[in-house]
Amino acid sequence: MSTITVAPPPKTAGPPIQKETMAGNYFVANYPPFAFWKPEAVADFRAALEQPPRSLPHSSALTPLGLYCHIPFCRKRCHFCYFRVYTDKNAEDIKGYLEALLKELTVYAGKPVIGGRRPKFIYFGGGTPSYLSPDQLKFLSDGMKRLLPWDEAEEVTFEGEPGTLSDHKLRAIRDFGVTRLSLGIEHFDDHILEVNGRAHRSKEVYRAYNYAREIGFPQINIDLIAGMVEETEDKWKEAVAKAIELQPDSVTIYQMEVPYNTGIYQQMKADGKLVAPVANWETKRRWVNYAYNEFEKLGYTVTSTTTVVKDPAKVKFLYQQGLFSGADILSIGVASFGHLSGVHYQNHHDFEPYVNAVNAGRLPTHRAYKVPDDEQYLREFILQLKLGHVSAAAFARKFGRDPREQFAAPLMTLKEQGFLTNGGDRIGLTRDGLLQVDRLLHEFFKPEHRTGRYA
Repeated sequence: MSTITVAPPPKTAGPPIQKETMAGNYFVANYPPFAFWKPEAVADFRAALEQPPRSLPHSSALTPLGLYCHIPFCRKRCHFCYFRVYTDKNAEDIKGYLEALLKELTVYAGKPVIGGRRPKFIYFGGGTPSYLSPDQLKFLSDGMKRLLPWDEAEEVTFEGEPGTLSDHKLRAIRDFGVTRLSLGIEHFDDHILEVNGRAHRSKEVYRAYNYAREIGFPQINIDLIAGMVEETEDKWKEAVAKAIELQPDSVTIYQMEVPYNTGIYQQMKADGKLVAPVANWETKRRWVNYAYNEFEKLGYTVTSTTTVVKDPAKVKFLYQQGLFSGADILSIGVASFGHLSGVHYQNHHDFEPYVNAVNAGRLPTHRAYKVPDDEQYLREFILQLKLGHVSAAAFARKFGRDPREQFAAPLMTLKEQGFLTNGGDRIGLTRDGLLQVDRLLHEFFKPEHRTGRYA
């Protein structure tokens, strides 16, 4: 196979550091960046659909299949939200969207690339999946199961906003097979929730969480965000303490970023300000580290740059693992993105073009990117490094070349900067490296995919 030549970066104390939080995307969600996915590559995606599924390298087993379903409806739009969501859709709009989701999935289910495979993991994201009524959830889940049965699914994740989760709805979510309920708590302080545009309040958090525990969800995850507008040291420590009191099975902790399509950025633009009104990066990393240390005192384990879990033997985050390790992810819904047979794709960004395309009998694919073999290696290495460590032997077996040779120069640089513990089979990040890994990953990008901007 071909290899990637990465020029050694200059000998500095680390990549250029931008201390303050400025507008723009900071976190590396995929590789190459979405800006390099193009409409003209949709033909490559359509060609991939007509081919049988790929096998795993050096194996007769087929590549695992996951399923992502995007529900774009919310009670209100958070000021920091950059996802494709809608707060103005009525019941008829929602009904039409759910029908479109099933029409889109029907097309995919009949394509050779699916090849009779059944999803190993399923993820309902948003937006707010829990915005849907119990009847709407049943209509959608029953239709999906008819098209791609869930009997082999090991994980079904469902995102919920606490204020939308009545006891009746929680029971309906549990009954259709959700194994991990992920609660978008973000914070426990009502003032911080209000000034950041969140729809729920702390009282709703406890009501939803306690009933979800009562009816026996196998895993409950809670989300927190470090560095929200008007966050303080004391308020963050209080939020961590309250999260610990709940004893969740896992916690995802994000550092606040301010992409251009957020309400916060629009206000910054109106005020003529370049610096976002949130904590700087050094502070956010320190706050996340504080949270991780507090959870570790109780036996939790940090399993990635954003996750801490109570029992790593039980909590696997299969969707994340699949995304990071080259699994096929069939994605449906407006603006959703997936990966099939080595081709990235993303659907239309807007509601009407998405629904209209599906109702006209067309797949709503807007842009795509066919990943060359050498970039597939790079993509998986970059994404898996977000887990805190990778196995050199596992990459050598899968791709035929040891990453310690493949990426010798950037690995040495990061080790010299104190971000890497590179010894034996394990290529691991220090805690300091883990807390800012998204900034460090640019060291591995191909030159043509670098933006030149580090936060």
